[in-house]
Amino acid sequence: MRQRFRVFAAAAARLIRRVSVFGRRRSVAFGELWRHSLQFRVTVSTLALSSAVVFVLGMVLQNQITERLITTKQNAAVAQTQAVAEAAATELVGIGAEPADTMRERLSNALKGLASSSAGAKDGPVSAAGTFEPVLATGGRNTASDAVFAGNYDKVPVRLRQFVESNQLSLQIHTVENDGTRTTYMIVGAPVTSGLTPLQLYLLFPLTAEQNTVSTVQNTLFVGGLVLLLLLAAITNLVTRQVVRPVRQAAAAAEQFAGGDLEQRLAVVGEDDLSKLAVSYNEMAASIQRQIRQLEDFGGLQRRFTSDVSHELRTPLTTVRMAADVLHASREQFPAGLARSTELLVDELDRFEALLGDLLEISRLDAGVEELSAEFIDIRPIARRAAEQVRGIASNAGSVIELELPDDETPVEIDARRVERILRNLLANAVDHSEGRPVKMRVVAGEDAVAIAVRDHGVGLRAGEADLVFNRFWRADPSRNRRTGGTGLGLAISQEDARLHGGELDAWGELGAGACFRLTLPLRQDTPFTTSPLPLPPEDFTPVEPLNGHVGLLEVQPAQEAILADHEEVGR
Repeated sequence: MRQRFRVFAAAAARLIRRVSVFGRRRSVAFGELWRHSLQFRVTVSTLALSSAVVFVLGMVLQNQITERLITTKQNAAVAQTQAVAEAAATELVGIGAEPADTMRERLSNALKGLASSSAGAKDGPVSAAGTFEPVLATGGRNTASDAVFAGNYDKVPVRLRQFVESNQLSLQIHTVENDGTRTTYMIVGAPVTSGLTPLQLYLLFPLTAEQNTVSTVQNTLFVGGLVLLLLLAAITNLVTRQVVRPVRQAAAAAEQFAGGDLEQRLAVVGEDDLSKLAVSYNEMAASIQRQIRQLEDFGGLQRRFTSDVSHELRTPLTTVRMAADVLHASREQFPAGLARSTELLVDELDRFEALLGDLLEISRLDAGVEELSAEFIDIRPIARRAAEQVRGIASNAGSVIELELPDDETPVEIDARRVERILRNLLANAVDHSEGRPVKMRVVAGEDAVAIAVRDHGVGLRAGEADLVFNRFWRADPSRNRRTGGTGLGLAISQEDARLHGGELDAWGELGAGACFRLTLPLRQDTPFTTSPLPLPPEDFTPVEPLNGHVGLLEVQPAQEAILADHEEVGR
């Protein structure tokens, strides 16, 4: 028995789970459809409001019809009862002196006389109020055992007997159950005072016909309301579709236009409001297309100009470089001032060559002709090479480059040349703004991405400057003493290289707390990453609680205070 109960309980639990899962899925699907379909929302809202209106209207109609039927039945039943009571008083004059059996016989004969005075029917006499059952009785202290009666006296409720025995014309609707069948009567009682003993006359009018009428009305209202709701839903859906369909077409056209199909336009039909909307959209699209074409032409001219100038400058630069190298090789034979000028000339030529190289690179990136030569390679040697290339600059600046690399091999599908260039630019930028403090590069691999963070503890960035550091030739403080002699394009090229890999290059900085640049690259080019393995801001940064309504910073060391005093404007 227990085993059967367990099996039944397990089956019931599975059924409940299935029903629950199905309900959740349906609710989720309904929610999605509700949020994304204006036509569905309007149709459902109209159907709900219409259902409420139809329900209220149906209840009002049903109550009115029922009240009219009962009122008509009541008036006719009271009139019929009064007429029958007068006829009974005529037949029962002087009743009350006989024994109980004789009295019961006279009452029965009177009932037969009352029945013969009306047209016959299967269930009883028929009147204007419908079929009725007559009952005659003498006062019996409200109990059938003490009364002398003729007819179904037990169907008359006790409360009604009390009022009629008090010589009051009374009416009550009462339900009688007989052999499992429930019948509702409208019972009208009237006193008959012609005899020596008070008599009571009760006419029991069945309400079966009225109940059938009300049931028919209810069924008619229900079917009619259901048909009306279906028609309203269909009409609402049709009308809403006429409005929503042009809006959907406009949305689809806008998506295609945003995707690059600048020739996409809306069809204009008629002269209504939607047609005016289509005309306005087409005019807007044409205007945007003209402006985009102009910007594309201007951008193409600008890129060609930059590329052509960069190429054209290479020939005279090569000549100048050769002459500068000859002068630099003979600088020991020159006076001190001329020798120093020769060294400065070579340094600036190096910077000029780097600038031309960056300009050519940025022009190729803008033109979209750069291709990614990605292969699976361990990223640790790349990080080490980038650090070694910048270590000389860091030594001159008094900074130390610290590396935190994974212990195990970390293969990533990347273009090694570009990633190494990104890391080299980030490290050089950090050294240039570290103010002689250590620069740390950290590499962490996640499930679908690898992150490389370059952290310095220099002056940092002011609010809003983290979004500007990747702009071309942007510098927070033009008067800043730069050590690396950068071209102003390194971070912009680095960001483009990161995007070419499907990655991200983010910056964070806090005034007096340093800055951190985070490069996040997917492990595989065909698998985009979700989150970066390293947080930003970095883990070693702890903001100070607000003091007197002002947001505080980390405690600034004395050396940093001196730096802030010497540099009125700080940042990248």
